[in-house]
Amino acid sequence: ICSTRKVKKIIFKKRFMVRKCLSYLVPINILKVKSEFSKTLEVTYNNGELVIDSLNTNYSYGSLQRILAKGLRFIGKEKIQNMNHILILGIAGGSVIKTLRTKFSYQNQITGVEIDKSVIDIANKYFQLDEIQNLDIIIADAYEFVLESTNQYDLILIDIFQDTVMPSFLFEKYFTKKIQDLTAAKGYILFNTMINKKSEQERNDQYIVQYSDGFKVTRLSKVENHNEIIIANKIY
Repeated sequence: ICSTRKVKKIIFKKRFMVRKCLSYLVPINILKVKSEFSKTLEVTYNNGELVIDSLNTNYSYGSLQRILAKGLRFIGKEKIQNMNHILILGIAGGSVIKTLRTKFSYQNQITGVEIDKSVIDIANKYFQLDEIQNLDIIIADAYEFVLESTNQYDLILIDIFQDTVMPSFLFEKYFTKKIQDLTAAKGYILFNTMINKKSEQERNDQYIVQYSDGFKVTRLSKVENHNEIIIANKIY
């Protein structure tokens, strides 16, 4: 039985290597599933890289990983390494968790909140998310989690999309105020947003005004063309 399992594992790996090589010529789809929250989710090899896409956008890894990495670089590797607890709202495939571990050498506690269990199942199977240490994954609505939480976090990373749509609660005053309250002294909020039209630019303009004088807010615009990263640093 062990020998048969070993052979199957080798064949499985070889198939993935072939697909990976072919993906430099054309994207190779591996899996497509329905999602209650993002319509469809696809696991695809693209230019040798395994990514998760929703119907109309990259959902995890790929360009999204580069977007969030840029925001983290703005905060700084040394500061991130010294943080005790990071909260991630919207895990998807866990690309930012891998980035924190490998690129920023952050080894302390991460709490990740994700409403879509199907994408966590994908992340565990194809990206070994369940093998990461000091990671607590909570399947829950981010809005409800934030309202009920009493913990303090050194970094709160918000990356919540339903395909290309951002839930409206992310920009509500009450939610924003609660996020600020959960941010530890000298901590950070990193909010990934998407801007495809004028109304979304105005939405972000109005969102920024909600921050109190105790925060220094920076905007990184036109990241990978359509994303704007909003970074708020709690001064005291």
